[in-house]
Amino acid sequence: MLRSLSHSARRLIGVEPPPIVPLVRLAGVIGTVSPLRSGLTLNGVAPLLERAFRWPGAKAVALAINSPGGSAAQSSLIHNRVRALAAERKLPVHVFVEDVAASGGYWLACAGDEIHVDPTSILGSIGVVTASFGFPELLNRIGVERRLYTTGPYKAMLDPFRPEQATDVERLKEIQADLFESFKTLVRARRAGKLKATENELFTGAIWSGRRAVEMGLADSIGDVRQTLRARFGEKVQMPGIGVRRGWLARRLRPETAAGDWAGAALAALEERALWARYGL
Repeated sequence: MLRSLSHSARRLIGVEPPPIVPLVRLAGVIGTVSPLRSGLTLNGVAPLLERAFRWPGAKAVALAINSPGGSAAQSSLIHNRVRALAAERKLPVHVFVEDVAASGGYWLACAGDEIHVDPTSILGSIGVVTASFGFPELLNRIGVERRLYTTGPYKAMLDPFRPEQATDVERLKEIQADLFESFKTLVRARRAGKLKATENELFTGAIWSGRRAVEMGLADSIGDVRQTLRARFGEKVQMPGIGVRRGWLARRLRPETAAGDWAGAALAALEERALWARYGL
């Protein structure tokens, strides 16, 4: 009978309700994976975060993260929304890293007041990477003339159908350096007083196991969701899940394949697979 009563109803009849810690799952590549399919974006996860932080009687909010990274902008936007809601609702945030929280995934993990990991989790990759292809001879070989008109010297920067330009690379590295500095500043601020390794070791783009990440101060403790939240909030803690990751089949029956964009779907899948493969997943 008591189980069916709401949090407020329990208080009215003098029964102390069990502590509640809503669990939001953030799984996948960060950012838009293809024009018709989105990974983790602020637009997609904001309603889940709002629901978690406004859950009646919540004592904290937990985030389960499993991401190889992706868009720096979306990583920053989601991180900032988590911190804004935490401040607004005055709730602590516990992050639980599953398989991997690397690059943008670790950016998200830093939204937690505490980061908990499995010994075999992968964390880190604090850095910036840009990948592309070049086909400067392809069009000539197949008899196609490309016509490109621009109004600025950098408008066609890194165009894959022309030879690589030193000025383009220099400009790209400037942008990467700016993003890298933002990433380092965030880690310094969110892990202030906890980092136990030098910046020359931490900010190299390297990755570490969960156990090593705890030793270096990139994470706080080893423990899973159930074990950690029960130890912190008691055996009766409730952990309602929000935004559970879709299954293997559902993740592959995507809008772009239904629309007939098989080439775009294949390319997006390869790019996504490459991100996961970097961490042995």
